[in-house]
Amino acid sequence: MPFRLLAVLMMATFCAHASAGNWPAWRGPDATGISSDTGLAVHWGATKNIRWKVPLAEPCNSTPIVWGNQVFMTQGLDGGKRRALMALNRLTGEVLWQQEVQCSVEETTHRQNPSCSASPVTDGNVVYANFTSGGVLACRLDGKPLWRRDLGAVLSRWGNGGSPVIHGNLLIVFHGPGQPSILYGLDRRTGKTVWTSQEMAINSRVFGSWSTPVIVKVGSRQEMIMPLPGGEIGGPGWFKGYDPASGKTLWQVDGLGNEVYAMPIVGDGGRIVVGVSGHNGPTMAVRPGGNGNATKTHRLWTTDSRNPQRVGSGIIHNGHLFLADANGVLQCLQADSGELIYRERLAGNLWGSVLLADGRLYVSNLEGDTFVVKAAAEFELIAKNSVGEPTYAALAAAHGDLFLRTHQHLYCIGGGN
Repeated sequence: MPFRLLAVLMMATFCAHASAGNWPAWRGPDATGISSDTGLAVHWGATKNIRWKVPLAEPCNSTPIVWGNQVFMTQGLDGGKRRALMALNRLTGEVLWQQEVQCSVEETTHRQNPSCSASPVTDGNVVYANFTSGGVLACRLDGKPLWRRDLGAVLSRWGNGGSPVIHGNLLIVFHGPGQPSILYGLDRRTGKTVWTSQEMAINSRVFGSWSTPVIVKVGSRQEMIMPLPGGEIGGPGWFKGYDPASGKTLWQVDGLGNEVYAMPIVGDGGRIVVGVSGHNGPTMAVRPGGNGNATKTHRLWTTDSRNPQRVGSGIIHNGHLFLADANGVLQCLQADSGELIYRERLAGNLWGSVLLADGRLYVSNLEGDTFVVKAAAEFELIAKNSVGEPTYAALAAAHGDLFLRTHQHLYCIGGGN
């Protein structure tokens, strides 16, 4: 009996561990939007399968991150005059601490993109938040501030959205779009500048990158890939590959539009990266690892026709590229060729980035519906779940639960059916 009991306890511990994981950054632990969690909820509503929900002071589009028993998120206050980094208890939703910064700059933005659109990031010891014109803030997990760095004001017609990225001892921040537009490599222990890369700065509603860079390993070298607008409004945009340790440009591939919201989509173990333009611009797939202008050698494919407006980031899974169009359509393409496999209408306006977990895709629309779709080449709608509140942020998955931020609440959605 003791042996059997021990075996049962060991199996229970293994299963709990197998279905649990942190969500330490925008788009998750591997920056792919893919979670290793299993047993996540498939069906929920405003009260069904809700572990807890907490009211939020103002609308905000950033996605929460999760480490251990803490949930971290950014929150605008007083219309962005105050900007907060908050920690909540993952099990109860109780606010554990809140650190605020003042922002005297009246940032221009679109009404659908209020302040604090960037998600925080953590290494498990320190959590970092990029408040753009309000600076960069680093806090210990217990809430003690470590440093704050003021990088100056950013003026953009549609605000900002790029989240910080950790690489080794660096915190990489895109201080843009608009004027200025600068990539920073900051020492994440002190906030001091290690390197900068000045990018094209134009304050326009149809020019800029609201994206977050992604870091992939190509052979023996690390590459940081960022979609950026070209040198003029109406001209081509591109992917640029950098050495993340120095900020030095390694390569460039032309073919994107010059308005990009989505984060680069990584697939096939980092051997393919897809960029998605906004404002009806093209979609483009590249192979990392180039040198100089590598358009002819490393561009795999690009769409020639005008695409629907796309805001959220997609997923590559089993050779298939899944994209959510702002007009409410989910598309599945062949990742290595761009060939269309299916195009199916869901509903509403799909701004949320796609989450993949346990063979299922999760994507939310602005109207507060989240669709659960089989992650396969044949379309199958599994569920439609509604909380009835405006939803701009993407879902996060951690420790068997889903975390959904609306403009009114943060929801913890319990696992199971």
